[in-house]
Amino acid sequence: MSAPPIAATPTPGRDELACLEAMKRGDPGCLADVFELWADRLYGLALRLLGEPAAAEDVVQEAFLKLMANAGTIEGRSRLATWLYRVVYNASLDRLRAQKREVPVPDEAGDEATLRPSLLVDFSLSPEDILRDTELRGALETAIASLPPGLRATFLLRDVEGLSTADAAEALSITETNLKVRLHRARLALRERLSAFVASHSPE
Repeated sequence: MSAPPIAATPTPGRDELACLEAMKRGDPGCLADVFELWADRLYGLALRLLGEPAAAEDVVQEAFLKLMANAGTIEGRSRLATWLYRVVYNASLDRLRAQKREVPVPDEAGDEATLRPSLLVDFSLSPEDILRDTELRGALETAIASLPPGLRATFLLRDVEGLSTADAAEALSITETNLKVRLHRARLALRERLSAFVASHSPE
């Protein structure tokens, strides 16, 4: 199982309500379909949060075991993917806290002046640009890894996985307003780190 590329487009699933009902009846084929659709993406989130492939695989397995155990109690108001992302995120944070690696992320907007990049390099990069440039892609992965887990998960769910604001907020168990604050902070932090990379690689 490998982490999906940064610019990957989320894959649409089958009718999730029908799938959930099938799982409640014990249909193993439907569970296999859900695993096939989402396991790699869940692993990508867990890996980028934990930095350890074995731990990320364990978290994904835990998520699907919980799905099997709780299929009968899931009401279907949330997307299955959102439910799974929430389980993976919470399980990853539990592991980080146990290792004393989790840094709390404040939800308040704070002083916007402190969020402005110290380097203002004028550059515009599309996902295709990033995918084509191996060095730049590596710099982005490194920059994402440097974010606190809460900001990292916010950026990954919104800008990599393409979840809506509502779905990402639900997956992280925060309000949509707080989700937007975290995403703003994550994007500013990444822009600063990539500005430094672009500046250091620009011709003099």
